[in-house]
Amino acid sequence: MFMLCFKLLEEFVCRFMQPMTTGEYPLSMLSFVGNRLPKFTREQSKILTGSFDFIGVNYYTSNYAANIPHSNNVTSKSTYFKDTHVNLTTERNGIPIGPRAASPWLFVYPRGIQELLLYTKTKSNNPLIYIKENGMDELNDPTLSLEEALSDTYRYDYFYRHLYYISSAIKHGVKVQGYFAWSLLDNFEWIAGYTMRFGINFVDYKDNLKRHHKLSAHWFRNFLKKH
Repeated sequence: MFMLCFKLLEEFVCRFMQPMTTGEYPLSMLSFVGNRLPKFTREQSKILTGSFDFIGVNYYTSNYAANIPHSNNVTSKSTYFKDTHVNLTTERNGIPIGPRAASPWLFVYPRGIQELLLYTKTKSNNPLIYIKENGMDELNDPTLSLEEALSDTYRYDYFYRHLYYISSAIKHGVKVQGYFAWSLLDNFEWIAGYTMRFGINFVDYKDNLKRHHKLSAHWFRNFLKKH
């Protein structure tokens, strides 16, 4: 029963990392995708093998995953997501994998980052890893006072618990070289625009973009001083 979407992890590590680790596609990928895959020459495989300096990882959340059996009788158009043969869900038996943040896809599951790191270590010859993005959001609520808007205790709890599991992964031999919280500032967040806030610093959109430290920014400063 492990909660993390290992099926999706396997697809990521195999599809993108195995060619660069071994110079070959995984057998499951060859089976599912078949002749739609480009072919590597012997020289290309040699060049691909070990052709990266580090892996950059973005981690926000995890999902439950269930296998979708492969069928040779499927007539609908093939897509990237169909090729994964996995069904993802955020809950099991009606219970979410973790508390939901503001984004509908972001459920807080800190242990997942450790499992991702350990899995990558095992499957990709223990590469150097940088955590490029990790964080959670809240809704932009214009009715909150500035004091209320800066009180993001849930965010520094999120960072604390994720950093705990990253530290645990490092103790198990994972070569994590750096960590970047998402984000330094509230910003324009893709299709969500300014309706979501990910920053550890509050940007006042009504006062010439003035910045204010949230509690998470103070926590991070103290954390870095201690470590």
